Amino acid sequence: MIEKRKLSIFEKYLTLWVLLCIGAGIFLGKIAPEVAVKLDSLSVYNVSIPIAICLFFMMYPIMVKIDFTEVVRATKTPRPVALTLFINWAIKPFTMYLIASFFLGYLFNGFLPGTEIIKTGQEVELWRSYISGAILLGIAPCTAMVLMWSYLAKGNEGLTLVMVAINSLTMLVLYAPLGGFLLGVNAMPIPWQTILLSVMIYVALPLVAGYFSRKWIIKSKGLEWFNIKFLHRLTSISIFALLVTLVLLFSFKGEIITRYPLTILWIAIPLFIQTMFIFTLGYFVLARFLKLSYHDATPSAMIGASNHFEVAIATATMLFGLSSGAALVTVVGVLIEVPVMLMLVSICKRYCYLFEECHLNLPQCNRKNVPSMVRAE
Repeated sequence: MIEKRKLSIFEKYLTLWVLLCIGAGIFLGKIAPEVAVKLDSLSVYNVSIPIAICLFFMMYPIMVKIDFTEVVRATKTPRPVALTLFINWAIKPFTMYLIASFFLGYLFNGFLPGTEIIKTGQEVELWRSYISGAILLGIAPCTAMVLMWSYLAKGNEGLTLVMVAINSLTMLVLYAPLGGFLLGVNAMPIPWQTILLSVMIYVALPLVAGYFSRKWIIKSKGLEWFNIKFLHRLTSISIFALLVTLVLLFSFKGEIITRYPLTILWIAIPLFIQTMFIFTLGYFVLARFLKLSYHDATPSAMIGASNHFEVAIATATMLFGLSSGAALVTVVGVLIEVPVMLMLVSICKRYCYLFEECHLNLPQCNRKNVPSMVRAE
């Protein structure tokens, strides 16, 4: 009997926990500002050791879930995998840059405060730092929570795992050059060595650790123990590490948030528009053009719409510092991720009738003549 999965208390109320961390971080920054500064100063080659530890425990639980032997099965379903790769690497990074530039660099520019000193010691306009954070989100396709979004929408779980594995491998190759290119277009300093190091630490290291530890644990304990016992414990560890990182981040950002409380809103608007645009393009346009089934279209659209905010936070922190505007934007991505993706799960189910092959057993999926149905409604 297959165990029914559901969102854990951490996952279900992630937005609430993020809000609480914002409050706790701001409070910590007021009463003990030296704590976060001291922790962030414990670094080797611009890598904060405490933050690196937290971020590793954010990433490892994601990577250890991936069964890379499933990648060979992608040859049997090339269209949804090709769609996902096309959206994630040929469309999403560039639309994120354009949308963020329009809103944060032009429309909301007058509402965003001055300049900041980033980790390299250079002074940059804060709106450019915000756009940089959006870029780092845009080049990080989701490889974690998308497993849950696909499950809730009753998508093809096997295909979802394949696409997660492929995107994880693709990030190793494309994340650094694509990020460096777009940051350069945004006129931000490009510390190439730091970008490459961040990919090695926050993608490659947990990927390798996850691959080998997965093989060893399954061999010694069995697949059932791995899925039921081991992974269950890791999920909470991953989110707890994320929340600790957020407390530290907001202990730095508390002053600017209290002085400019609408900053979070100005950042959230382009991120929300980007999410809806990518989902609409993937689900309603390209998936239907490729004549995918509902169960393949759903994960293909979801993985593009959601972001790998763990990698984005890690990279922004490493490149520009824990107190940077770029790091703040990546956290706003976490803030809106859960409610927006749950909304998209509902949209998938609501419009499942647009796809020929669908077995959700919902009233709208049982109607054969879609035009007549639309007119009747």
